[in-house]
Order: sequence, then structure tokens, then C-alpha cells
Amino acid sequence: MSPKPCGHVYVVDDNRDIRFYLTDLLRQMGHSVECFDSAKSFLAHSLDIFPAVLVLDVRMPQMSGIELQRELRALGRHIPIIFISGESHSEDIILAMKGQPIEFLLKPFQFPRLMEAIEKGLVLDGIHREQRFRKTDIHRKWTALSARERDVFVLMLDGLTNKGISERLGILPDTAKKHRANVLQKMETTDLAQLVALCKGVDVKTLG
Repeated sequence: MSPKPCGHVYVVDDNRDIRFYLTDLLRQMGHSVECFDSAKSFLAHSLDIFPAVLVLDVRMPQMSGIELQRELRALGRHIPIIFISGESHSEDIILAMKGQPIEFLLKPFQFPRLMEAIEKGLVLDGIHREQRFRKTDIHRKWTALSARERDVFVLMLDGLTNKGISERLGILPDTAKKHRANVLQKMETTDLAQLVALCKGVDVKTLG
């Protein structure tokens, strides 16, 4: 059996008792915990720790959990969210679920359900973080390509041969071959299979 993932858990809830209760239990389970009594406090003071998950109350003064969810998306922080709520209406749940949280738990919820959601969120955050790092690395290499090499790069990933690339771009096959070699060198790969593996899951059309 693989060990359960441990990580950082943010708890944002205006109820002091909930914060105290969850902090105590989560630390017993091996997680580091950071609590905030409002969404604005979280935005102002939270550190970007990895891997992490956000346990977020839906209804809070000044800024709701749903509003915080939207703000985090706008800021490019894609931390997995677990909503908790004591008195949400159906429209609250619908709005919250549009942001694709890990879970939506109604108070009083069972702690094992929360732990299951947290473990899922930590694993997901690890996967997403690795994907973002990989895309950043690919983009760094991609910026070294010339405009023509970028065209060749996309066509290589589409499976075109040197002849196919030359016909598509209106260049000589030998020129296509040279561009292809430059792409492999600058992308720090040895062959097409390695290049395809490097870019798997990344929309290369968004690199520019």
C-alpha cells in the first residue's frame, strides 16, 4: 500500500472553532496547516506552498469562498479547493462547482471524507505543478527557435516527414532536414520520439 500524501493545507473559515478543530486534526495526520479567518486575509498573507490544498468556507463576510475561488483563478493560482458549508443554497453549490473543486462538503461532515478529498487534492496539485514546470521548460526552449523552426517544430509533432514539411512550407527537403536537426538540438532532444514525449499533454500552439 502506497503511503498517503502529506502536504500543506490552507483553512479559510470565519468560524474560529472550525479553524481550531481542523488545525488540530490535520496536524495529527501529518499535514502542515495555515489558517485564515477571511478570504481577504488569505489573499494578503498566504504563501505559495507546494503541494497544497485549500479547505474553503463558502459563506463569509466581505468576500465569499466562491469570490475567492474566482480571484485565485484570475491570479493564476490553481490550488485544488475543497468547499465546506453549513447553509449553502443550491445556487451557491452550482456556482462553486463551476470552478471544479475537489469536493463540496456540507457541515457537519465526516472527517474521513475531508481527508480523502485532501489526499486527492494533494496528488492533483503535484500533477498540475509538474505540468506547469514542464510547460515553462518547453517554452524556454521554444523561445530559442527561429520563426521557421517553430513552424517545423509544430509539423514535426504532427508527424510530417522532411518531405512533408518541405511541401507544406514550400522549402527544399534539405532545408527542412536542417531545420529539423536544429529543432531537436534546441529542444534538447535526440529524436522525434523524445520530442513527442517531452511535449505530451502540452498544447504547443499556446506557447507563443
